Amino acid sequence: MMPVCAAATIELGGVKLEDTIQVQGMPLVLNGAGIRYKAMFKVYTAGLYLEKKASTMNGVLSMPGRKRMTITMLRDIDSAELGKLFSRGMEDNMDRSAFSRLIPGVMRMSDVFTRHKWLRTGESFVLDWVPGTGTVLTVKGVIEGEPFREPEFFDALMRIWLGPRPADWRLKDELLGIPAR
Repeated sequence: MMPVCAAATIELGGVKLEDTIQVQGMPLVLNGAGIRYKAMFKVYTAGLYLEKKASTMNGVLSMPGRKRMTITMLRDIDSAELGKLFSRGMEDNMDRSAFSRLIPGVMRMSDVFTRHKWLRTGESFVLDWVPGTGTVLTVKGVIEGEPFREPEFFDALMRIWLGPRPADWRLKDELLGIPAR
């Protein structure tokens, strides 16, 4: 009898990430994962899942199919503040006119985080891109409202971590599977 192979996992900051997951029946592979630091403090663990590996922002954004970004908190965070940081991260990584077209989605996402008040250590949220559906935001295991339909919205979110002015350069490289320099 052949042994059954269990899915491999990695652990970062006490958070376990599977090397493969399913999003609506489609297998995705862990493209990369890392820890977001603010000064010397660990803030969250992030994992990027794609249908196949990509090592550049353009490779990730242009890839068709499902995508997932998972964020698990490593410290308690004021959710409203996190929402503001995401909005700023989106704005910092795209031209002003493109960002202005996304303002309704940005406001709706900020409202979701404001309603949650806090994301506590160990709690997570997930951003899924599902073709034909849009960006599905899941916070603490609960889907938050209707999907954000515009592909540009998911791309803008990905630019927070993968864009020319990422939240954390080391995390950008880790999410893209680029070895430490």
